[in-house]
Amino acid sequence: MPEAETKTAAKPLPVVPFLKIPESGEPYLEGHKCGHCGEVFLGQRMVCAACGTRGQMQPVRLSNKGKLYNFTVVHRNFPGVPVPFISAIVDLEGGGCLKGNLVDMVPNAEAIKFDMPVNVVFRDAGRKDREGNSYLSYFFTPAN
Repeated sequence: MPEAETKTAAKPLPVVPFLKIPESGEPYLEGHKCGHCGEVFLGQRMVCAACGTRGQMQPVRLSNKGKLYNFTVVHRNFPGVPVPFISAIVDLEGGGCLKGNLVDMVPNAEAIKFDMPVNVVFRDAGRKDREGNSYLSYFFTPAN
């Protein structure tokens, strides 16, 4: 296999640092939970933003289930980004709040309901960097 093909055949890279891709097992999102007040935040934290406690933040695997908190249907964006799409904010079960795109449904505001259950799914981000690396991203889909 030529070197270029070997390079692009490698495991995809995470699109954000809080998306973890273990050697074995499924990808997941990592947050940090305060050992003092129990609040959960996306990504790594040293200090709890809710209670101010230091040194009590522990990594936690975030849920792949949540509810739609807010959304907007985007009709204008950067050149090369297909529109319309649904930009969403989701409250995850067990804590944590996350922004991403709601996919697998028509981007029509009348079809989207606040508090609707959603799942977090992991898919190819759809683009490669200059070195040919592909990236894995997270998206939301309506829960059935």
